[in-house]
Amino acid sequence: MDKLLKSKPVIEKKIASLSSKCLELKENDITPTMKVILVGKNPASIIYTRNKKKFMEKMGANCEIISLPENLSEKEFLSKVNDICSNHLVHGCFVQLPLPKQLSHIDVGGLIPAEKDVDGLNPINLYRLARGSKGERSLLPCTPMGIITLMQDYGVELEGKNVVIIGRSMIVGRPMGLLLLNHNATVSICHSKTKNLKDHTKSADIIISAIGKANFITRDFLNDKGNQILIDVGMNHDENNKLCGDIDLNDVLDSCAKISPVPGGVGPMTILSLAENLISAASRASRNIKS
Repeated sequence: MDKLLKSKPVIEKKIASLSSKCLELKENDITPTMKVILVGKNPASIIYTRNKKKFMEKMGANCEIISLPENLSEKEFLSKVNDICSNHLVHGCFVQLPLPKQLSHIDVGGLIPAEKDVDGLNPINLYRLARGSKGERSLLPCTPMGIITLMQDYGVELEGKNVVIIGRSMIVGRPMGLLLLNHNATVSICHSKTKNLKDHTKSADIIISAIGKANFITRDFLNDKGNQILIDVGMNHDENNKLCGDIDLNDVLDSCAKISPVPGGVGPMTILSLAENLISAASRASRNIKS
């Protein structure tokens, strides 16, 4: 049995549905439109934004990358974001991180209106998540949303399961914990100050690692039953500059039930979630117009 939780077959199933919804909106004179704000020329950010644009256009949506200069002032940046977000033809918007040093202090999640916040990081969307939303009334943070979609598509049961999340960032760890609670899992969030980390991971049904340390999780973090689900959020490079995750896949493969690979696991699911959020945002905008 294949243990790998690959994103490709999940996305292939979802893209048809998204394309159909996109076409339906277009037939009602609503073309789902997203703007990506990219400041500077960070090589990784350029690749990420191009991949996102390509996916949006594949399903039939409009996506424009707004490239801004590296030395942009805070005033100019805030003005540009406001102009984009106030355009009623724009249904989704996000700022590609990281920002240059002079802008790095800005909480970009608070800049994008909740109804256009396809990254799911606006305080209103996070509050709705904390209140128990699974995405019915809000736009969810993309990586946690993608992880849930991936696990559900492969039949991974969440209700009543013990889940250990390693990492407490606002992008993954914290919202991931809330979303899992909304799916009735029991959640522990571990981090750099957690004592006896292996005791936590060995007792988990599901381990989600988002710490950014290449091949950090090895076989000795797992139990001896071989029944654990491993979700690898890491995007790192090993000593040979090869892309790898937080989990040493080769070391743990024979000791787990299922594992998401890097690449080909969580990363593409994040982009899928972005597309799903855009369609949701455009659909809600369409309903508001009709009402």
